[in-house]
Amino acid sequence: MTDPGKTPDEVAAVAPESEPFETPEPPSEVHEADEAHLEREREIANDAAVDRELRRLSRRGFVTAGVAAVAGVAGWSWLRGRPRTDGLAWPFRRMLQLNEKVAEAYFRPSRMSPSFRPDQITAARINGGLGLSASYDNADWRLRIEGAASRAVLTLDEIRSFPRREMITEFRCIEGWSYIVKWTGARLADVMAKYPPPTRDGSAPDLERPDRLVRYVSMETPDRGYYVGLDMQSALHPQTLLAYEIDGQPLSWQHGAPLRLAIPVKYGVKNIKRVGTIRYTDVRPADYWAERGYDWYAGH
Repeated sequence: MTDPGKTPDEVAAVAPESEPFETPEPPSEVHEADEAHLEREREIANDAAVDRELRRLSRRGFVTAGVAAVAGVAGWSWLRGRPRTDGLAWPFRRMLQLNEKVAEAYFRPSRMSPSFRPDQITAARINGGLGLSASYDNADWRLRIEGAASRAVLTLDEIRSFPRREMITEFRCIEGWSYIVKWTGARLADVMAKYPPPTRDGSAPDLERPDRLVRYVSMETPDRGYYVGLDMQSALHPQTLLAYEIDGQPLSWQHGAPLRLAIPVKYGVKNIKRVGTIRYTDVRPADYWAERGYDWYAGH
């Protein structure tokens, strides 16, 4: 009821303000339960998405692996069915020939294999006995040089009469191992200067012009149980020796007594032991391991 002694405005001025309505907050336990529920639902949804993606990738991976396996088997079967060149399917042989061209382009007569100090010499490993025999009589040994203007037959003393050269270099096997070794002997180039190879154009031989010489040098053990072929440039390299000592001692029969090739610009397969014949030729010579699937050039 309105006070009859007051105006409506005075009544409104003294009327108490109404309290605002406040929504009661739920207990904190309810909030935590809802949040945990939502988090669990998110985890379940995420796990389901991961499972679907894994199944999709697994199917794709299985199909991809299957296709790759079939392609690999088919490719290998195709390669094995290709005609063989020197004991190797021709695609592989072509790849080795490409490697050879790269190595030849890299080769320089002035580029030396690294030299080492005497204290870096390591034990010389014995490996490979093709063309060797423990009962071989070195007194009967002779080195025959064929393909020169006149054939030559040299004794070990005659080889020793050439300037004595020493070098400490790394012997590297194509299988991956190596050792540091001291070689003593005559430069093959010095021997070839006295018994020069013929030229391809009939001109006088000049070792300073190897491009005019026949292109290859062949070497064999006395029984031809082992044989290698060399390109002329590598044969004339200043580090290519006809060695008669290893680490300051005469060669043992296991290391190729009485004379072997030491050529550090090539892998060990070219370092023929017990050299019995040197032959100059313009036709690429046979090479024992090249006939069995290895690289003919074998340079590094």
